[in-house]
Parts: sequence; C-alpha cells; structure tokens
Amino acid sequence: MNFKRISMITVLAAAQVSMAFPVAAESPDITAPALSSPSALQSPVEGQSQQRIEQQTDLQQAEETSIDPVETPSKEPATTPSVDKAETPPADSTKISSDVVEGTVTDSQIDSSVSHEEKEELDSVPSGNTAPENETGSQTTDEPKASASNASTNELVLLMNSNVMYHNGKQYKAGQPMAVKQGVSYVAIRAMVERAGLKLSYDNKTKETIIFKDGNELRFTTGSSQYKVNGQVRQMKGPAYQNNNVFMVPLTSITQALDIPYKVNQSEKKVILDLSGMGSGSQQPGGNTGGGSGSGVPNIPNLGPNDLILMMNSNKMYQNGKEYTAGQPMAVKNGVSYVAIRSLVNRVGLKLTYDGKTKETIIIRGNDELRFKTNSSVYTVNGVKKTMKGPAYQSNNTFMVPLTSITQALDINYRVDQPNKRVILSLSSKPVASFTVQPGEILAGQTTVTYKTNAYSPTGLDIVDEYWEGREEIFDEPGIHTVTYSVQDSSGEWSDPYSLSIHVSAPNTPPVAMFDTDKQEYKIGEKITYINQSYDNDPGDTITSKWENNDQAFFTPGPHKVLLIVTDKHGATSSYEKIINVTTEVLYTRDQFNHLFTNIGDKYTFNGTEVPTWNVIPMTRSSEPSLLIRSNSPETVYQEGILYREVGNASTRFMIHHLNATGRNMKMYVVATNINSMTARLTTEYTGVGGPINIPTATGKAAVERYLESMQSADSFKTISLAPGESRIILQDLSSQTLKNQQVLSMFADLYSDSPIRYDVIMIDEVKDPIQKLPYLKLLARDGVHNRGTYPDSTRIIESYDLVGNTPTRLPIGDKTNDPNLEGYDGINGSYQSNAGNFGVLYKIKLHRVAPRTLITLNPRGGKYMGVMMVNGNIIQTPNTSGGAVSAPNEAAVLYRTGDYEQTVEILFTAAPGSSLPINLLLQPLPQVKH
Repeated sequence: MNFKRISMITVLAAAQVSMAFPVAAESPDITAPALSSPSALQSPVEGQSQQRIEQQTDLQQAEETSIDPVETPSKEPATTPSVDKAETPPADSTKISSDVVEGTVTDSQIDSSVSHEEKEELDSVPSGNTAPENETGSQTTDEPKASASNASTNELVLLMNSNVMYHNGKQYKAGQPMAVKQGVSYVAIRAMVERAGLKLSYDNKTKETIIFKDGNELRFTTGSSQYKVNGQVRQMKGPAYQNNNVFMVPLTSITQALDIPYKVNQSEKKVILDLSGMGSGSQQPGGNTGGGSGSGVPNIPNLGPNDLILMMNSNKMYQNGKEYTAGQPMAVKNGVSYVAIRSLVNRVGLKLTYDGKTKETIIIRGNDELRFKTNSSVYTVNGVKKTMKGPAYQSNNTFMVPLTSITQALDINYRVDQPNKRVILSLSSKPVASFTVQPGEILAGQTTVTYKTNAYSPTGLDIVDEYWEGREEIFDEPGIHTVTYSVQDSSGEWSDPYSLSIHVSAPNTPPVAMFDTDKQEYKIGEKITYINQSYDNDPGDTITSKWENNDQAFFTPGPHKVLLIVTDKHGATSSYEKIINVTTEVLYTRDQFNHLFTNIGDKYTFNGTEVPTWNVIPMTRSSEPSLLIRSNSPETVYQEGILYREVGNASTRFMIHHLNATGRNMKMYVVATNINSMTARLTTEYTGVGGPINIPTATGKAAVERYLESMQSADSFKTISLAPGESRIILQDLSSQTLKNQQVLSMFADLYSDSPIRYDVIMIDEVKDPIQKLPYLKLLARDGVHNRGTYPDSTRIIESYDLVGNTPTRLPIGDKTNDPNLEGYDGINGSYQSNAGNFGVLYKIKLHRVAPRTLITLNPRGGKYMGVMMVNGNIIQTPNTSGGAVSAPNEAAVLYRTGDYEQTVEILFTAAPGSSLPINLLLQPLPQVKH
C-alpha cells in the first residue's frame, strides 16, 4: 500500500470537510471498516505533484481559519429547508431598535440556539451501538512517545492512518484509525470528544449521538451528512457512519464545530489540534463567545474595560482584550446597518429567547422585554410598539437587526471611528438600577404609590441587594419628593444611584352634584328641560354625570324622583336628588310626544302591528348599471382559500362580510388581476370597512357608515394602472388589520375599471404573501345558508312624485314583494342566485313632495336592525350607538322631520350586513304643537 499517497490524500480530505455537529448514532452501519481495504482510501490523481498537494493543504487551512465555526458562509449552500424565517426559533434571543450607523458595514447574521438537557450516556446505548472500550483512548506505556515529544501543553496529536493519539505526553488509542471515504477524512468521535473534555451522550428515542459543550448541543445520526446545532440542521461534507461499533465523523466537522485550531505536519504525518481553549468554557460552537489570544486586538485610547469593538465589514469583535467572532459580518441594507443579534447580546450579557407561538425573538434585561419578528420593521418594548428604520431578517439562520435599534433600546452609548472602520460601544460592568412609579398622578395622603424596579448586570451577574432613600408608600405632604434606588450584584459592586423626582399634588376634593329644571311642575306629556349645575373645585378636574329617571316627560301624575350622580377623574363622587311634580292634566300622549320630541337617530316604541295595513307610497323604480359582487358565503370561514372570484368591468360594487373561525390570525384581501393584453386603469371611488370585532351587527353598521362618509369626501377617488397579467392587492383598508379568531370584517367598495378585471376575495394566514399564495388557494364552497353571487344593476333608484306624509304610508325595502330581489349567479359555480334582502344594493330614494310637518322613521320588520342612512346629505344613525339596535316590529328610529313647508327628501340607503331585512320607511303626519 502506498502510504505516502494515503497520507497526502488524508490531508487533502481534511481540508475539504466542512463544519459539522453530531446528529445521532443509529443501528450499526454496514459500511466496511475505514482501513479494511485499499478502496477505503482515495489516492491522488496520477501525476499530481507534491507541490500541488501542499498548496491545497495550505488553502484548506486558510479557508478553515477564516470561517465562522458555526455558520460557514462557504461555497456550499445550507441545506436547511427554506421555511418562513419567523418560524426559526433562536435559542437565546435579544431585542433591538433601529437606525443607521455612519459609515456602516456589510452583512451579518445570528445563530439561533436552544439548550437541551442531556439524556442517556453513550455507555448505556443498547448492544450494537456501544463503542468498544479501546475507543476511549486507553493510556499505554509500551509504545514509544517520540511522536509527541514536540507537542505543547494540551495539544492533541493525531497520527495519520493510525489509531494512535498523543495528549499531554501520554499515548492513547482511538477505536478506529483515521480514514478517508470519498475524499473526506474521518475520526472516531468518542476518542476525540474525551480528549477535548466534552460530554458524549446518546438519545435512544431519536437514535442520535450527542455532544454537549457549555450549554450547546450537537447531534449526529448514522448515515446522515446533516447534523444539528442547537436544533438547527447543518451540512457536513460526508455522512457519519459506524465501523465495528465505532462512530466516525469528518475531522473538520469536529474542529470547526468546537472552534479547535489545528495544523498539519506533513513530514511527520500528523495533525496537531490546539485544545488550550477547551477547558475554560470561553469558546462555544457558533463563534459567538470564543475569545482569542489577544493578538490583533485594536489598541484604542480611552477604551473602557468592558467596551465592545465592532469591526465594519467584518464578523470580528473585541472585548476585554479578546477577539470574538459573530455569526455574520456587519451588513448594510437600504442604508441601515445590521448586526447579528445573538453575537451582540452575548457580549452585552443579556438573555435571548424565542416565542414559538408568536414567532418572536425576545431580549430580556431585568424587567424589560423586547420582541422582534422576522421581516417586520415593528418591534415591541414592554408591550409598546415601536418602529425600526428597517425590517429584521434572517440570513443563513442568523437573525439580523439594525445596530442602532440595539443601542437605543438598551440605552448603549457608542461612537464611530470611521478612519479605522469600527464602532465602539461603551459598556459598563457596574449593575444598573432604575424604577418607575404608578399612578401618574399622586395625591398627598390619598394615593398608594406602586414602585416597579428594573435592575440588571451588564455582565450577567445576579442582583443580590438593593437600597432605597426617600421611598414612601403614601406621601403625606404635597410637593417634590426625590426617591433614590441602588442595587448590588453578586460580585459586591453597587450601581450608581438612580433618582426620580416625584410630584405630589394636594389632596383631591370631591365634586358637587346639582341640577335644576325649567319648571317646578309639569303636565302629563310635557317636555322637561334639565339644567346640570354640577362643579368641581379642583383646578383642571373633570367630572362625568350619570342620571337616573330623567325622562323627557312623565305620563303618570304625581311626584317623580330624579337622581344625578357625578364622579371626578379620581373616582370621588357626589349625588343630588330632585322631585318632579306632574299634574293630572294631559298635554301629549306618549305617541304624540315621541313623534314630536324623540331626537334624530334615537328610537321609540309604538304599536307596530298596524304598519302592514298602511298604504305603500306610489313610486317608480329604475336602476343604474353597477355590478354587485356579494361575498358573504361561507360567512364563517374555517380554512384559508378563495371566498369569491368574479370578473368585473366598468362600475363594480363589493359587499364583503366574513367571520374568521380558522383558529389563527388571518387577513382578507381583494386581488385585482388584469386579464387583458393592454394596460388597464382601475379607480377606487367609495369604500367603507367595519371591524375587525366579534359583533357582526356593529361591524356591518360601521362599514355602511364609513362607506357613506366616503361619498362626502372629495378625496375618495384613487386610480392605479395594471399591466397585462399583473395582479395587485387593492382595497388596502380591508387587509390593513389582522383578523383574529371569531372576529368579523365587513366592507363596501365602489370601483370603476376601463376593461375587464378579475377579482379574488381571499382569506389567508396573516404572515403569507397573498400574491404568491393565490395560485395555490382552493375555491371555497358556499355554506348553504348565506348568500353570495354576482348581480347586475345593483344601484336601485326609487322616486315618488305624489304628495306623501299627510296620511300614514310606508316604503318597504328588501321584502321581495314590493322590492323584488336582484337576480344573478354564483361566480364560482355558475348557479342561479336570488339576492335575499338585497344586501349590497345601494338605494337612491327621492321623495319629490313630502308634506309639511311629516315624520319619517325606520321600522324593522324582519328582526333587529343596526345601520346608517344619509338623509338630505346628513348621516343618521339607525339608531344612535347608545340605543343598540332597533327591533321589529314595535320600535322605530327617527330619520327626519319636515318643517312648515312641503319639501323634497333624498335618502341613500344600503342594508347593513349582520342586520335583518326587510325594513319599512314610515311617513306620518306630526301632531299639533301645544303650549
């Protein structure tokens, strides 16, 4: 056998091995022993010179020393599946704010790692997986030690093509010799690990061999070229395998994963590993905490003992005279400087974690909590949303955030050394103390003060003691009171004192309740005017009033007790009671009073059973060509998909009403696609969105109200151009908010296009891209109860030219008989549809001649109704929010009263989703006013 050729190819193979972390030992591999046949070792190509081999060896060593031990930005792409980066939980996490550092940098990344506890020791692995005893590297004394004579302290010498190792002057034997398989050098993992002082274990459930190092976990699996680093999948240059019950892995997987420097002595056929940093715990897989020897550390004047130096366009960091390596270099994207979040947090001494439910990376410092999301420029500081100058992102499993987000959020001072291309963060080793007090206003002798402390150590030490000056639970005297707080860490060092000046106001005095009426005695049905005379003597204090029994009129004779309770902003109350005397003389009946004095938008009760006997006003009906797309089924949505699809041209109206029952946060979108060969123009005219909330009637009412309000604005119209085949999200108000589980969204929108446009109404997970997802969504079936469809001529014009209102008459809407349903089809399956209730139809009602002193009201006939109308240009609640819904058949909401002259009355109406149809508009003469 040509041992010269074997040794040279071993060196070459070692150079090709990428970093790796163990996956797991399974059942014994049938792979032949590494040195059992010549085919196990790959010879160099015939004619290849020694010089060429040495050049490759040097190149390999140079590449390996320049690579981040955990995240190797090598020529090989990572094999981790390209899932949504928000779902890649970082194990220790941190938080941030955002800005751009002057003269910044290039790209950086963060390694997300999660600590796991050890499970079973490798020695307890079932038979067939247990390494033989000689793999532990048993010490021998009967072989010469000359090969290790030149080794320094704590160097591990591996002899090529041999199972012999030397460590600290002693000889050990591995379970198998070094081997080359398909150009990759392999070593026995257990022998290597024991010499490096690490822990080796085996997970019998997952069949994984595990290395533990300073809270980090590396997992290998037999037969796999992938391994896991703290739960993340990484790639090796060759698969792990078993040979004679010895678990073999690529050599440079170990050296890179554990950050072990090494050199190759070709003449003596040995590889020398420097294990001097392994025992201190200063090095960890990932390169985030591995300290250097101090060589190359910048010499900077006025540098604090704990200051952190970040090198621009580099992954190098320096602190306390040691060099550290970040997961990725600093990076600039769109003018914003980014750093690898975990690397920075480790140096600052904070806690990093990950919330798998919300998919947020979290930094914790004392009581402060900072939360980031992948691809979002919004983060939260103790629950308060703030904006960064750029979105957080992941690159090669490294979480990147704007540098000044960290400095601002953590209140870290820094300076930029532009000539030397570095950023210097000022970090103190002292603990830091701070606190806040609640409530915002403190009253002498009355307010109990709550103190919320926030103390932490920048170096991660425990806070063991605290000291207060001036602290009081209740301050007896008004004025400025100074409170000071200090903390001590476990090293005995005290923080600088933190002081707050607390303003204590004078004690609060309660308000005074008082009211009067315009008269002392009233007739039955006579309107009462209440005059609130309450007050509060404290400057700037506000009071709220609550009335009991303050009816506008009483309809029974005798004394009536009216109560007023007032409350100031501190909760102090006062009450006043007055007796209202009512005689036996009748001024108005209850119906007469309600007709005359019920406020516009308020409701009253009456005998509604007679309404169907009233005459229907004479009218003419016509329509305008507006295509209605009603997306209302499935009303309750249980899975993401396309709720409705239709092609619209010219005037198109949307009525959308859906409830999210998927169990997760969703968003609704309308996507417009130009299906023409030429550019199309699309104009949004009027829109109104209601929700998201979990009350369908209130959601529908809000949508109608905002839709009608948009008609009063000259700024409503917005035009976009769509290229041929282009799809774009429109109606941004619909998709601007997250739709939580059991919440409802309603929308009305009027559009105009100059050519046919395909519209898709979709509901998908809030984190997904609707344009990318659209081609893969399924068309959802209707629910069989609610209506969806496409209906032409959806603007209905009703006009009356006769004099109306001098006798009780009615105008039915949505009753199918007097107001026929629109007829159309389901745009998805083509079936015939009848628009029950005519939801989505815009009614333009014009009563040309309304008699003097006519009352116009809305009376539901199908159930509860909660909506809005526009009457002569004014938006009227039906009913006012305080009144809830108007109920059928015995309630009516007041819309309008004509004066002493005949008038024209114009009404715009569209039925509010969530409410019940039909309704009647009632017209009746007002009673005579009495004095």
